[in-house]
Amino acid sequence: MQKNNPVISFQKKYSDTIIFLALIFLFFGYVGSQMGIGNMFSTLMETAYKLLMDTVFYIMAIAVLAGAFGKMATEFGLIFLLNKLFAPLMRPLYNLPGVSFLGTITTYLSDNPAIISLAKEEGYLGYFKKHEIPSLCNLGTAFGMGLILTTFMAGLGFMKEALIGNLGAIMGSIVSVRIMNYRVKKHMGIDKNYKEHLNKEKLDNVEERNFLNKKKPSEANENFMERALSAMLEGGKLGVDIGLSIIPGVVVICTIIMILTFGPPEAGYQGNAFEGVRLLPQIGNILSPILKPLFGFSNPEAIAFPITALGAVGAALSLIPKFLAENIIGPNEIAVFTAMGMCWSGFLSTHVAMMDALNRRKLISTAISSHFIGGLVAGISANIIFTAIQFFT
Repeated sequence: MQKNNPVISFQKKYSDTIIFLALIFLFFGYVGSQMGIGNMFSTLMETAYKLLMDTVFYIMAIAVLAGAFGKMATEFGLIFLLNKLFAPLMRPLYNLPGVSFLGTITTYLSDNPAIISLAKEEGYLGYFKKHEIPSLCNLGTAFGMGLILTTFMAGLGFMKEALIGNLGAIMGSIVSVRIMNYRVKKHMGIDKNYKEHLNKEKLDNVEERNFLNKKKPSEANENFMERALSAMLEGGKLGVDIGLSIIPGVVVICTIIMILTFGPPEAGYQGNAFEGVRLLPQIGNILSPILKPLFGFSNPEAIAFPITALGAVGAALSLIPKFLAENIIGPNEIAVFTAMGMCWSGFLSTHVAMMDALNRRKLISTAISSHFIGGLVAGISANIIFTAIQFFT
């Protein structure tokens, strides 16, 4: 009987630790050699503080307002009405039943995981074929934080570009969902005996529970103003929760991205906020023959936004004010950023949990790869639409 090699056993047991230590030494070693150890840590702290104070609370304020509106739209049945109006488009566009529109608008008003609450309703799932259910993950993710993202861009004076970005995100979502649907169908097959529709009264009850916020009997006698104030405050609290939830992504991810994106000041490194080693722009220069025609990026630094949006779109938004202040981006980039940020909306950090909640762990890689393609299509579509509008106006 062959004995275990102690070296191989050690490598297997501590492989993740070795990779982690290698990445830590690589990052701090490279950045520290460029900036100096003292300046590096000073810049990390200063950048994190500036992001927290100047950006996070601004996004939180937007999230509070958007959350209040979203909750009021839910309280007074606006979402229910929109579902009735737009549901007939879902089958030709996404090859999903009409009620899947509920998932798009629910996540648009909040965040990606909101669609999971719908996917737990038996009556709601009764409208889907079994191979269509995993596609809800991609559908919901493509619209996550859409209202907050659109409001943020509009607040900076780019309403038209934000709307173009929304169109691009829709196109990306169609590609993502259809690829996912096709690949899942090949993996799972089609259950021809599965009933696509349940009793319509049962679904209506499900919709009422979701749209009317499961009112208690004591709330039935509330007048219009009481309901409006209650919904407004409850939605605002949800906005605060969203604002708090993006703090780790903004402070950690965006700080690292910024130090890899921006360069030293003219006077040399001072240890101030937003100094960096310009690694990502160098990568962007290498990829510029691809990025320029596809996304219309005028500066290589712009690549930092889609990279950050893969993990956290809230963190990616923190890059926008700095980019605008330094004229790194313009209206075209805003449209593309809106499309890619909304379609991807940090899916690398949510897809695994969402697919696990749908009991489809084996399809995680399928969902991620399909959605990555969808995000690229979203950015390309937004660039084409923006360019076409500029050409004809």
